[in-house]
Amino acid sequence: MVDTQPHSIRRIGVVGGGQLAWMLAPAAQTLGLELVVQTPRADDPAVAIAAATVLAEVGNLSATAHLAEQCDVITFENEFIDCQGLQALAQGGVRFRPSLAVLDLVLDKARQRQYFQQIGLGNPRYSILEPGGDLACLALQAEAIGFPLVIKSRRLGYDGYGTRVVASPEQLGPAWASLGHQPMLLEEFVPFKQELAVMVARSSEGEVAVYPTVETQQVNQICRRVLVPAQVSEAVQATMDDLAHTLADGLNLVGILGIECFLTQDDRVLINEIAPRTHNSGHYSLDACQTSQFEQQLRAVSDRPLGPTGLTCSQAIMVNLLGLEQSDQTHYQKIHTLKTIPNGHLYWYNKAIRPGRKLGHITLCLPSSADPAALSHTIETLWYSQCHAPYPESH
Repeated sequence: MVDTQPHSIRRIGVVGGGQLAWMLAPAAQTLGLELVVQTPRADDPAVAIAAATVLAEVGNLSATAHLAEQCDVITFENEFIDCQGLQALAQGGVRFRPSLAVLDLVLDKARQRQYFQQIGLGNPRYSILEPGGDLACLALQAEAIGFPLVIKSRRLGYDGYGTRVVASPEQLGPAWASLGHQPMLLEEFVPFKQELAVMVARSSEGEVAVYPTVETQQVNQICRRVLVPAQVSEAVQATMDDLAHTLADGLNLVGILGIECFLTQDDRVLINEIAPRTHNSGHYSLDACQTSQFEQQLRAVSDRPLGPTGLTCSQAIMVNLLGLEQSDQTHYQKIHTLKTIPNGHLYWYNKAIRPGRKLGHITLCLPSSADPAALSHTIETLWYSQCHAPYPESH
């Protein structure tokens, strides 16, 4: 049903025009909102659904100023923006949701870690190599944490990019060199039992809505599948819910936030990273929840009441479809086959096909009697012509 209530916010600017912005379209129509997208290419997915488009890189400040002139509020598809440069617009009255302070925090993984520690969330042991630090300093910090460990670029890393697992002191120098000798975040290697994620939304009035906790499973450091809900104890579920509320309120969030965590062998929840936007781990909500993460984002940033987050089915799985080392025609043939899977909801992002690129996803809404692992095996065999074990190696 289309929202016909009077609201002051009707036009929303979105910085970024990929699939996350594209998937906002049905919710925008339902809520009676218009989307204006800032994105660099005319063939980016969200251009097709936008009421208007500003064709420019997401970091182009003059383009964002032009976007602001056309909109009531601005939100984001990704956090890789020029927060400092946008401060002048914010000081001039442009509403950014979430705030630039939230995005600035998330842009630096080291600052994230410090913030998590400050508000009392479970953290892996970590150390920070500040700008100007050398290999000797890095080695001392690594020795204090112990091997194996993980080093991460403090800025601009995602989907495994900017991250290296270092098994021994001999690997430390080459790993750091491969990341361009940047300032780094060092973390202990967590031998987790499961990787968990949860989406949480918060309105400007402080209303909070938390989604079910899910399990994410990675292949080559990229999310391959999401199992909904995560099979965890009530205590772990309560910890995830509390963590979501703590972060949403602590950040004074207006919008939606994805939270990724490790569950240790003894059921401790250690936070990994956050993303102040819709997130791959929440795509299942399009088909398996009363309110999708995309509608929830728009509700939060446009001052509408948040929607219910409960599941509409007993369980669900979401499988990412990455680009293959095969022809475009082969990809489309595989899509045709996936469309025949019962209870499947296929989303194809209409992006240029490149190996390893996220091109789409498929969600299956399932009864309690279904076997998610077997169905995931079926989907991944069809798409990847091979299937990895349901539970990848810990890292």
